[in-house]
Amino acid sequence: MQSHELFREVFDKKKPKEIAADLGLSSSMIYKWGEPNTAGSGIGNPLDRVEALLKSTGDSRLVQWICERAGGFFILNPKNTPHPHQLIPATNQIVQEFADLLHVIAEATANEEVSKAEAKQIRARWEELKSVTECFVAACEAGDFGEVRNHATRHATQNQNQLRV
Repeated sequence: MQSHELFREVFDKKKPKEIAADLGLSSSMIYKWGEPNTAGSGIGNPLDRVEALLKSTGDSRLVQWICERAGGFFILNPKNTPHPHQLIPATNQIVQEFADLLHVIAEATANEEVSKAEAKQIRARWEELKSVTECFVAACEAGDFGEVRNHATRHATQNQNQLRV
């Protein structure tokens, strides 16, 4: 779906004039967001600009920030990442990641307090678990388990290196 198409769907739920009033912008600008971006038509809509910013920086924290503001989180879809040949190693990796997360949580909460550094470590383990699980789900959807083992091995090696630091 193109960004302007999404805006047109959004406009079905909230009128462009109301959005313009909320944002302190002109209605004509908001209406332009629902039109295809053509050469020479000026600056693209905010979604196109965020996409361009993401491409320019290569920093997915921008998307994570937006997702957090919307009450959610961002998980990068696996692309050309290795997956296991069998379901059992893939599910074992998910279980191991969950066990690692629980271990970090148990250590952090042993003294009835969680420091900022411990919270950061918990978040990192949680993000890793979501990533490994998303990779598995994507492989299920694609019916492609040809490379999952390498993915699981790579993540296990990364995690061991992080724990050593």
